Amino acid sequence: MPIQPPVLDDRSFDDLVEELVARIPAHTPEYTHPLPGDPGRTLIELFAWLGDALLYRVNRLPERQRLAFLRLLNKPLRPAQPARGIVSIRLDEEDATVGQRLRAGLRVDKPVPFRTLTELHVLPVLGHVYIKRRPTEAEMQQLDALMPSLTELYAPEGADDLDVTPYVSTPLFVEGAGPVDVAAESIDQALWVALVAAPTADVDVVRRELASGGWRVRVGVVPTDEPFDPFTGDARPVAERLRVPSTWEVAVGRRVDGDRKVRYVALEPHSDTTDGLNRAGVVELALPTGLAAEDLLWAPPNDVLTDLKAGSGDLPPRVDDPVQAARMVTWLRLRLTGATHQLRLRWAGINAVEVEQHVVVPPTVLGQSDGTADQVFELPGRSVEPASLQLEVEQDKRYVPWTQLADLAQASPHLQAYSLDAEAGRVHFGDGLFGLVPPPGARIRVRTMRFGGGSAGNLPAGSLKQLRAFDDAGAVVNRPLKVLQPLPTTGGVDAETLAEAERRLPAWLRHRNRAVTGQDYRELARVTPGVRVGRVELLEHFKPHQRKLGVPGVVSVMVLPDAPGYAPPNPRPDRRFIEAVYGWLDPRRPLATEMYVIGCEYVPIGVTVGIEVRSGYGRDETLTAVREAVRRYLWPLSPGGPYADGRGWPLGRAVRDREIEVVVARVPGVDELLGVNLFAWQGGHWAWRPLQGDGAASVSMTAWQLPELAAFTVVTDQPPPTHLQGTAGPYVDPQDVDGAAQGARTWGIPVVPEVC
Repeated sequence: MPIQPPVLDDRSFDDLVEELVARIPAHTPEYTHPLPGDPGRTLIELFAWLGDALLYRVNRLPERQRLAFLRLLNKPLRPAQPARGIVSIRLDEEDATVGQRLRAGLRVDKPVPFRTLTELHVLPVLGHVYIKRRPTEAEMQQLDALMPSLTELYAPEGADDLDVTPYVSTPLFVEGAGPVDVAAESIDQALWVALVAAPTADVDVVRRELASGGWRVRVGVVPTDEPFDPFTGDARPVAERLRVPSTWEVAVGRRVDGDRKVRYVALEPHSDTTDGLNRAGVVELALPTGLAAEDLLWAPPNDVLTDLKAGSGDLPPRVDDPVQAARMVTWLRLRLTGATHQLRLRWAGINAVEVEQHVVVPPTVLGQSDGTADQVFELPGRSVEPASLQLEVEQDKRYVPWTQLADLAQASPHLQAYSLDAEAGRVHFGDGLFGLVPPPGARIRVRTMRFGGGSAGNLPAGSLKQLRAFDDAGAVVNRPLKVLQPLPTTGGVDAETLAEAERRLPAWLRHRNRAVTGQDYRELARVTPGVRVGRVELLEHFKPHQRKLGVPGVVSVMVLPDAPGYAPPNPRPDRRFIEAVYGWLDPRRPLATEMYVIGCEYVPIGVTVGIEVRSGYGRDETLTAVREAVRRYLWPLSPGGPYADGRGWPLGRAVRDREIEVVVARVPGVDELLGVNLFAWQGGHWAWRPLQGDGAASVSMTAWQLPELAAFTVVTDQPPPTHLQGTAGPYVDPQDVDGAAQGARTWGIPVVPEVC
């Protein structure tokens, strides 16, 4: 039987009143009518209420003992995690020609407190992002007749080996636009950012300001979390991930023979929180200040009447908006170099700064020491960021910083140290044997700390709007600033509850934060911070690159993200998910173990079903129920799967048509099952799996595979179809694109298909 905390006294208020009334004849027989409202009855109810409150406190004793045991383990509750995001700040002035320097730590108070993490140079320009997009098939059909003329017009003389490729100047990340793969969808594997001056600003004045003021342009970059081949070498620590080979450049005009020619000056990143374009962050680029006298920041003309070959070759994309073209200051270019396979971006923009959900506490006195052992002081906030806490103790009329330790049992008697319970917001001092006791009367002060976090910080795009701004000297900025939040803030997690800790700590007592047994790997992977793990499987002695079992010293941890519902495609871990789990498990594995963290290899299958609908049931509702039942049966996560435990479809288990027949027949509204057909994806088409010698059809799986229901058709009053022609194929992971080989000899020519 389960171990439950004992209830020391289970009597309720009504029980106490009933017991006291029953005792009246024994003690006061002349009191014969103790009815509600009688003064005597009121006194009885008062004592019963007091007794009920006392019993409640008595019954809390087992819970207090349980909490005391958890504290003895020195494993406090996990604090809340702050949400983070990227905002863009721009000058809301029609004639802005001078930028604005802002200090770090600026406050965004509503709807949830956020602060900027770094300083920011707000440039007096707007950033419009473009790519030279490859035309679609429909656009190319319109261009077939014009391509010879366009090639003759735009291609340089004597360059027969060039790949003349048309492109469409496409603005990115405007309202309603989706993500883009710069490597695959552009002809030159480049991202272009047009720096555009304010509507009434003098463009030449802005150019001189940017080139002479020591300004830095901060470009926010947010990659897309895209599924990838789970068996590639992407399961490496973050520190060892290869950076996306790329170069940031700015367009500069040099006068040659009376004409100004564009060239590109490489910009060295001053800081980069994107880990080489692998994660959301900001790249800070210092604009060139030591240009030669004949050079200046420049944007080549877009007017074909001024330059017939505007936008061709290596020139920036041709922008046919005359208003924007007239205010163009210069161009930034992110050029992918080397064999860049993929760069999918959700957003990119300038004047960007990272924000985090936290509150900064100024110097605050917590109290005075009374000289006793094991003193505890409450901090002015919960869910404290440990690295931000600086605690000082008054000694000889000055404050001396003390050292933060995870466990005071490791402290020597004379070490000035304390421990932090981050979730509760408390600091603990030593007892003289383990850690020094603060002197009597000494004041305890927080020099600085940050606290906060929680799911309330996961805000939709456009929620952060107002900013309390200060310049780098600390003065209030009175210039109008506009905050733009292009994407939601993410990563906020509420503090751990006691019930969650009680579920986590027994597992911790088993594995002690070390991955040795298979169960250790599963339990540790399931509690990876910052991600929601829906399923963990352990493949012992399996080397994923070779699809080979029985390799000694190798363990592969297969993880799937949590995904609600049963909508296709099946859940796939993205690069960031895999890195998070690997980074969590790697320091906890044995040194001699070769570990891989992988996703699942799905086998696409198709199913067709024929049924008759029972009288009294709606046709559409019954068909929907059949689809939902089959998808749930084949779903890899809880509560799907063929077994009652609802843990998802087992690894390596074949899919059989007879089992699907049983699932469909159990759906309310199905009067008769007319058959089930299985299909497998082979050679780019759906192949019907005929019945075998035992009268059944199946699709087999290997030990590392799961089925993915990629095509499903249910019909009524007829046998199931034996073909899936015209049905979409399985979900396809993004394929690698060799950007260097594709764009090395490409000569782009601008086109406007709908006009041409």
